[in-house]
Amino acid sequence: MNILLSNDDGYLAPGINILRDALLKQASVTMIAPDRNRSGASNSLTLETPLRLSNHGNNIYSINGTPTDSVHLGLTALYKQEPDIVISGINAGANLGDDVLYSGTVAAAMEGRFLGYPALAVSTTSFQPQHFESAVQAVELILADIKSYPDNTNMILNINVPDLPWNKIKGLQVTRLGQRHRAEPVYKMQDPRGEDIYWVGPPGEEQDAGVGTDFYAVKQGFVSITPIHIDLTRHQALKSTKNWVAKIKNDKET
Repeated sequence: MNILLSNDDGYLAPGINILRDALLKQASVTMIAPDRNRSGASNSLTLETPLRLSNHGNNIYSINGTPTDSVHLGLTALYKQEPDIVISGINAGANLGDDVLYSGTVAAAMEGRFLGYPALAVSTTSFQPQHFESAVQAVELILADIKSYPDNTNMILNINVPDLPWNKIKGLQVTRLGQRHRAEPVYKMQDPRGEDIYWVGPPGEEQDAGVGTDFYAVKQGFVSITPIHIDLTRHQALKSTKNWVAKIKNDKET
């Protein structure tokens, strides 16, 4: 298997390097990731400054850009042979529910899918993980059967692994994204010159976190696997929106 590996924590982060070392036992791996932590970068592309690629040897590269930049450059300029899959992670910290809107980890996987490749986004639930090997084993278990995935051409799987020893993990659960309450307000402070500065507040607490959600699964000790997609269309609202627009048109004409 030929794998493009990326992340949003930066190419020196332990998670991506632990996963790379494990994958190299069974696959060819090219790693390209930001040159520093770019958590929360979402799907942003760098358009106003040039990207600079640094080669660290052994098919390890870093760039002065975002996770999306990394995968985009890797797939469109670096790869001579097309990969079989794009994997983003292992991220330190969960990407659950609404987190996927901001997550650079998920964005890197989405860029891989956007450019035509199956993709995995992999996170462990702790910001100071003690059990990266559990996330590695989850990835290896999924990769072993990846070719039989029924919707392979549209695959983005958001995988969250409890930070527990593998023998404490209860299994795999397919989940939907939960939801959080609205984020906390920004923190207003002053710099040493007396000028106002602002820090973005923490995300909101869990709101929709019951049975069937990714929040619930990881709390119960399961690996959460959520299929997600790029299409942002709210299909269930198409009919009602058409009726609403028809009424606007009728009002305008009369």
